[in-house]
Amino acid sequence: METQCQRVKLNDGHFIPILGFGTYAPEEVPKSEALEVTKFAIEVGFRHIDCAHAYRNEEQVGQAIRSKIADGTVKREDIFYTSKLWSTCLQPELVQSALEKSLKNLQLDYVDLYLIHTPVPLKPGEEILPTDEDGKLILDSVDLHHTWEALEKCKDAGLTKSIGVSNFNHKQLEKILNKPRLKYKPVCNQVECHPYLNQSKLLGFCKSHDIVLVAYGALGSQRLSKWVNPNYPILLEDPVLCAIAKKHKQTPALVALRYQIQRGIVVLAKSYNRKRIKENMQVFDFELTPEDMKTIDGINRNMRYYEFLPIIDHPEYPYSEEY
Repeated sequence: METQCQRVKLNDGHFIPILGFGTYAPEEVPKSEALEVTKFAIEVGFRHIDCAHAYRNEEQVGQAIRSKIADGTVKREDIFYTSKLWSTCLQPELVQSALEKSLKNLQLDYVDLYLIHTPVPLKPGEEILPTDEDGKLILDSVDLHHTWEALEKCKDAGLTKSIGVSNFNHKQLEKILNKPRLKYKPVCNQVECHPYLNQSKLLGFCKSHDIVLVAYGALGSQRLSKWVNPNYPILLEDPVLCAIAKKHKQTPALVALRYQIQRGIVVLAKSYNRKRIKENMQVFDFELTPEDMKTIDGINRNMRYYEFLPIIDHPEYPYSEEY
């Protein structure tokens, strides 16, 4: 089933589908579920799959993609697959082997996009979250210029088509953009973005440098994550969103996704519920009016669900800046 899957052109000439399927799930969700829901997402029309080494499910997600290629649903070039370099591998000499490990787990020859997952380095090693005997995260330090050069080499080697960043503030982005002998600009910055945190300043900055903003947490957040403040209001119960949804005979989730698409933001829809995965494809079936867009702009409260507080003491902690 082919969708009217709209695509956005990246600054390196490649194209990214504007709607993506997010594959992260909390640890209590069995890994086999990632295989089944990713297959289902591809069946209903998703062509952009967002994953990461840190999600610990690349093997299953890769299997899903390969099974949908094998049964003729898609070709490899129809799928846009994103992986991410985890914080324990930001040392430049670890970058290529980290990507090769992801490719081995996926059993794919290349990824379409490889991102620096966060600008905050953690102690290298096998553990995703290395902690000391007091349970505190063990932080590290690295020159992100060197990390970026290692990503550029991965692109030149054909292991990834495009390279970008995630969870960077505008100063950290500027640092990469101003790097001497920069070979490739980041094509995107993937950040938390939704009507309560609409990132309008960061969006403006990215647009001015031809960098695409990719939104995660676009539907608010799952309450299960240990990274999330449980006392925050639930985005999809917001009365403004609900009223606009009712007017268009759509769900609040679809309104939240459509809002981003109309701002030129690539948006990730994360769900392990088949009914909702299918429903999220309907984001192309309606349009918000300029008044709707303005009204949704008005509910912004610069509120983060994902604050990543365990790394707040690191000098590269990205959220000390306004944007």
